[in-house]
Amino acid sequence: MTTAHRADTPTDPSISVVVPVYRSEDLLDTLVATVTRALDTAGHHNKYEIILVNDASPDGSWQVILRLAKEHTYVRGISLRRNFGQHNAVMAGLNHARGRIIIVMDDDMQHPSQALQDMIQAIETGNDVCYTRYRNRQHAGWKKLGSRFNGWVAGYLLHKPAGLYMSSFKALSRSLVDEITAHKGPYVYLDGLILDLTRSIASIDVEHMKRPQGCSNYNLTKLISLWLRMATGFSVLPLRLSCLAGVFFFIMSLLLMGVIIIQKLLHPETPAGWSSLASILLFSSGFQLFFIGLVGEYLGRTYMNLNGKPQFSIGRTTWDSSRPPTDDDAAVSANAISSDAP
Repeated sequence: MTTAHRADTPTDPSISVVVPVYRSEDLLDTLVATVTRALDTAGHHNKYEIILVNDASPDGSWQVILRLAKEHTYVRGISLRRNFGQHNAVMAGLNHARGRIIIVMDDDMQHPSQALQDMIQAIETGNDVCYTRYRNRQHAGWKKLGSRFNGWVAGYLLHKPAGLYMSSFKALSRSLVDEITAHKGPYVYLDGLILDLTRSIASIDVEHMKRPQGCSNYNLTKLISLWLRMATGFSVLPLRLSCLAGVFFFIMSLLLMGVIIIQKLLHPETPAGWSSLASILLFSSGFQLFFIGLVGEYLGRTYMNLNGKPQFSIGRTTWDSSRPPTDDDAAVSANAISSDAP
């Protein structure tokens, strides 16, 4: 589907807003309206684009995106062939964003559009990235605890600056996005890439809005998967910890054997402790299996990377879904399969 250019079509937008979309057909109209109003009020009329990335949403989100792209020529839609996850969907949007400032926000209306201008100004003053820190977080208690744990681990694994909250609502500079999209791995952890590349980071406080309807698409399994991406994708510290743990248990076993031998020599009548022995064996075996699985996680991700597992696969776009694929599509992102087939 090719739309005719209107007078307000941004041919060279300075701002791109990338939104991963999943189960949000009832929220997209309001989302686009609030973002449009905020950017127009801030004086960016005809200078921005909104990229909506449909992550194989099972509802009618893609149909809504198609309609919005017809009604507003600054709205651009991408539909992925299958669900790749939030961070991979964001990468698909970043690969097609044309602005010199790129803003990433969620589709659940919990990120206030009123903060967009402050984020833009933070990048214009020379920062590579501007994170947002939520006031009055509306997340469930278990998710807050998970975020705290994730932040604590990121401080050790990624050397995250103290006090930085790695929110999904952030603004990035063009130069930083160009380096991020050069990443070819299939397991994307956007904040890990950012912290690997820069320490030019700003942070602003924003109000965390209440979700108008529905609930978060993140569950405990997805959060653990995201944590594993961070732990195994950007640090070898877990492997080093396993080595240190192995040395520790080896020394402890030597000490324990010495104690047992001495005790047996001093008290020959002492009965053998089969229950304690079984407990030790079970503990050590479980410990070994855990770290064998950790090594397997590293090897599996390496294998998938070498095997060319794609970050995302684009099925359709709103700006030109009628033409066959060309070499230019592959050049947009060497780590994605892009065919633009209807």
